[in-house]
Amino acid sequence: MFRTDLFSGKSILVTGGGSGLGKAMATRFAGLGADVTILGRRRDVLEAAAAEIRNKTGRAVQTIGADIRNPEVVARAMDELFASRPLDALVNNAAANFVARTETLSHRAADAVLATVLHGSLYCTLEAGRRWIARGLPGTVLSIVSPNAETGSPYVVPSAMGKAGVLAMTRSLAVEWGRRGIRFVAIAPGSFPTPGAWRRVVPREDLAKRFETNNPLGRPGRHDELADLAAFLLSDRAGYINGECVTIDGGRWLKGAGGFSFLEELTEAEWDALRPAAKPDMAQAHGSNA
Repeated sequence: MFRTDLFSGKSILVTGGGSGLGKAMATRFAGLGADVTILGRRRDVLEAAAAEIRNKTGRAVQTIGADIRNPEVVARAMDELFASRPLDALVNNAAANFVARTETLSHRAADAVLATVLHGSLYCTLEAGRRWIARGLPGTVLSIVSPNAETGSPYVVPSAMGKAGVLAMTRSLAVEWGRRGIRFVAIAPGSFPTPGAWRRVVPREDLAKRFETNNPLGRPGRHDELADLAAFLLSDRAGYINGECVTIDGGRWLKGAGGFSFLEELTEAEWDALRPAAKPDMAQAHGSNA
């Protein structure tokens, strides 16, 4: 089904599309004929990603520098996109995460994660949805969540809370907006290593190896596997899937819930060394959806 014109004439926005899983999905969509826009806070990262995608697929990629934590900024970004042509699909991928013992979290550190994961996804969804509804147009929203949204997980409580909220949004709006032709789906990835995310959430090499292989298949996921799943869920071939979340983790959650439970093995010194990563400015880690 992955013919090169699968998304011909389709416009797709990927938040956090400059790195990690977002870039992998944007690359796949462009390779299947989509007009792709990637959105993120760092212009240099976006431009580098757009150049890389263009070299791989031969298709130009639009970039928008925006902070999805700010609802006014999101509204302006959507105005810019819809002014040229309406979106066909939104991918809520931008994420923020770090590991910490929950009792040490400040409210600012928690807000830094929730503002991106939960509020940012909601702002983007509302702004796209309002425009689709006002114009009587169909649309699809794909949100990248986590198995932790269902199971919870120690040491990443704000992220688990935020992802659970995004999953609730997916299921709620699938019912409320389904009659308007707007479809909602989600993906819950397991271990898909990305350099930026791994530095923040897997502090030791031995634990990283265990985290990546502690599933019945004994290996981490490949970015192209997730990108193919995303492409299927956004395509017309998945047009009857609404309100569903697909877990792609090699069966890890069936083997043991609470993906970050392995961090109980860290020493006091190792936790102390991680403390700087729990500052609000360090929370942004696009692609950290584990």
